[in-house]
Amino acid sequence: MLATLPHLQESDFPLLRRAQLQTLQVNLGYRCNQQCLHCHVDAGPKRTEIMSRETVEEVLLCLERNRIGTLDLTGGAPELNPHFRYLVGEARRLGVHVMDRCNLTVLCEPDHSDLAAFLAEHRVEVFASLPCYLEENVDGQRGKGAYRGSIEGIRRLNAVGYGQGDTGRRLSLVYNPTGPFLPPPQCQLEADYRRELDTRFGITFDRLLTITNMPIKRFGSMLLSRGEWDAYLGLLKEAHQEANLETVMCRTLVSVDWRGFLYDCDFNQMLGLPIAGGSHLRDLRPGSLEGRPIAVADHCYGCTAGQGSSCGGALAG
Repeated sequence: MLATLPHLQESDFPLLRRAQLQTLQVNLGYRCNQQCLHCHVDAGPKRTEIMSRETVEEVLLCLERNRIGTLDLTGGAPELNPHFRYLVGEARRLGVHVMDRCNLTVLCEPDHSDLAAFLAEHRVEVFASLPCYLEENVDGQRGKGAYRGSIEGIRRLNAVGYGQGDTGRRLSLVYNPTGPFLPPPQCQLEADYRRELDTRFGITFDRLLTITNMPIKRFGSMLLSRGEWDAYLGLLKEAHQEANLETVMCRTLVSVDWRGFLYDCDFNQMLGLPIAGGSHLRDLRPGSLEGRPIAVADHCYGCTAGQGSSCGGALAG
């Protein structure tokens, strides 16, 4: 894989500073039952990095000590961590809102047949990746059979109350482009998804989020190998919107890797760009990060281009 960080560091991206911490985004490990072309984590079935029970306990202590309202679980496939259900249950006991970034097909894995019911029981918000409503595009990006497995995953979530307008069982589908271009307007694409998924399968969801592909790890390496790097970075910079700087996710979110180390965002975690003002969960204290500068590089233009992009979808309507 071609390294992308050397191509990103000489950056003119504007200075950003942290605001009040609202979300702890925890990467439970890089193991995944899929191996997608766009994956900025370079996750896959052969990855062995998994968060330990000891570090999971540190996550819970950090949530309680800092009174953080939202726990955002990601991976890899976070559900493949053996401590996933323990962490979810204990976080909910603390009154924390839990979000699960689910690839949908994991719901169909033999050992996870009851996963949808578990998520519904604990009122976990599900962010489910579905890069297109067409089978050819999904399988081309995520591997043969991924589309059918994803549709079955949505069916299982619908069966336990997700995608029906219940705020405690909200299902958000997540779109990312299948190539080096920006997502279309989020509202317009959501209407297309609703029509196509209902017509084809009778399945429902609550909202669609669009996310821009970041020029790092697997996707960035592909851009470099195809000679498309400069064009894509140029596209992101030309589409930069200053107004998006106020709502980028890194101002109110901290990313935690599988060992408990802290980063300003999941993308910085994958690039190894450390956070200022504390390197580990155990160092985090209320207000300790507010006002500190955020580590930035050219990949940050992916969050401010066009309608903007974050783990919560577009930044602008």
